[in-house]
Amino acid sequence: MPTRRRFLQDSIKSSIGLSGSLLFHTNLMASEMPADITELSASNLSMAIQQKEVSCAEVMQAYLSRIHRYNPVYNAIVSLIEDDELLNQARRADAELARGEYRGWMHGMPHAIKDVRGAAGLPFTSGSPLYAERIAETDHPLAAAIRGAGAIFIGKTNVPEFGLGSQSYNPVFGATGSAWNPALTSGGSSGGAASGLGTHMLPSADGSDTMGSLRNPGAFNGVIGFRPSIGVTAEQPPGERSISTTGPMGRNTADAIRLLKTLAVKPLPESYSPMNLSEVRIGWMGNLDNYLAMESGVTELCEVCLNSLSSAAAKVDAVQPQFNLSDLWLAWTTIRHSGRTGYYDNYNDPESRALMKPELQWEIEQSFVLTDSDRGLANRIRNDWYQELDRLFDEYDFLALPSAQVFPYPKAIHWPEEIAGRQMDTYHRWMEVVILASMGGIPVINLPVGTDELGRPMGMQIMGRFGEDKRVLEFALAYEQVTDYVQRRPQLE
Repeated sequence: MPTRRRFLQDSIKSSIGLSGSLLFHTNLMASEMPADITELSASNLSMAIQQKEVSCAEVMQAYLSRIHRYNPVYNAIVSLIEDDELLNQARRADAELARGEYRGWMHGMPHAIKDVRGAAGLPFTSGSPLYAERIAETDHPLAAAIRGAGAIFIGKTNVPEFGLGSQSYNPVFGATGSAWNPALTSGGSSGGAASGLGTHMLPSADGSDTMGSLRNPGAFNGVIGFRPSIGVTAEQPPGERSISTTGPMGRNTADAIRLLKTLAVKPLPESYSPMNLSEVRIGWMGNLDNYLAMESGVTELCEVCLNSLSSAAAKVDAVQPQFNLSDLWLAWTTIRHSGRTGYYDNYNDPESRALMKPELQWEIEQSFVLTDSDRGLANRIRNDWYQELDRLFDEYDFLALPSAQVFPYPKAIHWPEEIAGRQMDTYHRWMEVVILASMGGIPVINLPVGTDELGRPMGMQIMGRFGEDKRVLEFALAYEQVTDYVQRRPQLE
């Protein structure tokens, strides 16, 4: 124990004085090593393994014990590999270290891949009964990058069927509960990843985001979810911005940065330091001048955090985009539904169609009626939105919005049909708040803002100019210095 305490003291000293490399954060007292290894941040766990203060086998056993205790309640991790096999892999990782072989910052760390990405040898269900027995033959590039960094894959994280919807339920594995209350949804589609992080059953987690799938579950579990600029984690043709991307999640921003650097397809800056908030201008959009229905208490929690930033000398102003937001929704649904052509074969087979959830069938049917003229209009609106974002970022460093329009709701409910007395006309309308960043392809991070009086967590989106991912992350590091929401943890059941 004294040796481990010395390690922790050294890691905290290094995190305070680090320059030229990633700034690490820790929530631990300098004189203490946690009794439970799973309390270490991913960054400090990585250092502990590299410096041989803990063995990979110890780490694996600690995480497996926690998973067996809590996963039956929260259902975050699915397709879990047998303990004996995982412990054998961990011992091999220890043997590599003993020979001086170090595979990367995730060496020997347990990791579960989001179940919409293949990892060779692991089940790959996408949450669909159509693929309940599928085993991936190869690694998706994301899985290959994480495996290359030294991680041991322990299983997959739960998702909604085919990753569609911000509620992680499916007929193969069931629903995933929020780390703050397992009776409530964890969000989605990276719901299993976020719940696994929030319950400390995982040290880090990967996710993906089309319609808030890194941000909504980040908010519903009190963790970081970062959607990078389009092109950071996957190659894009020049000038094109997809509406979907992969990205990292973390218990804190430093951990998310570490994983982002692993996932990136091009080198990222080495050094990240907290931003000087006195130089920051934030445009607060709230509920978009009542365009969005918001559950009571959502904007209020965000505004408390913005007041903390104002106290730290940041300038916060209310601002609204000069844009017809109904046009943006039209363009969004056109582009999103146009991407459903890959499901046509399953839809056209009556047997497989019967195994697809109604919301997916509806999206496919919406794609049938779209014309080239519709798609052309959607792309023109999207290009106009790029210009409006550029105008806003000429005035503000960052734009802020809530990460969700509702607090986590009972996981037995598939999606909210009403918010604050307003009917939701589609199954995804309740997450319209996230499309401003998705349609811009810009970097955006979910930052926890605490809980309401019922203990339900919420988060706030901080959006930056396209390509300015580092600035968004450095803002998040500064946010963690002036608030304590990232350090707050739920009482697990």
